[in-house]
Amino acid sequence: MINHEVRAIYPHRWAVPHAAWRNLFATATKRIEILTYSGLFLAEDAGLMNLIAERGSAGVRLRILLGDPDSTEVAARGVDEGIGADVMAARVRNALTLFSPLQEVPSAGIRLHRTVLYNSIYRADDDLFVNAHAYGTKAPDAPVIHLHHVGPHGTTAVYLTGLERVWARASPVRSTC
Repeated sequence: MINHEVRAIYPHRWAVPHAAWRNLFATATKRIEILTYSGLFLAEDAGLMNLIAERGSAGVRLRILLGDPDSTEVAARGVDEGIGADVMAARVRNALTLFSPLQEVPSAGIRLHRTVLYNSIYRADDDLFVNAHAYGTKAPDAPVIHLHHVGPHGTTAVYLTGLERVWARASPVRSTC
């Protein structure tokens, strides 16, 4: 069976070209959603952060879901990746600080989740980059699948349903700016 939702598969997150990340967010007209534990690689990229903020200021809804740094799930992920619980929690706290200026964008929301994260999801409208986590593998070394949403019963719909479930259970972050 051929899946018409699959646009590209990258063997590692670090192999996704910067231009692909930029294009993903630059083309958003309705929503940008990020579900991850830290997303530090995005948060540290001033160009991408400016682009996301610009899209939000243009009316694109921004929803950022980061792992709760005090959760057992974040701690376990740090241990599983071999960097330690404290390092993973610190990465999340750092990312939270770097994402916090987005809270000034009226269409933005940032929440903390306490879920076992099977995949990180980076969404812009109907396009998703799904970072498929593998036990004991650091997220940058895991594959990324670029999917395009084509309907309510496809592969992409499964990931979008999961993203909605996490958003509904997550706790809003209070503005720190």
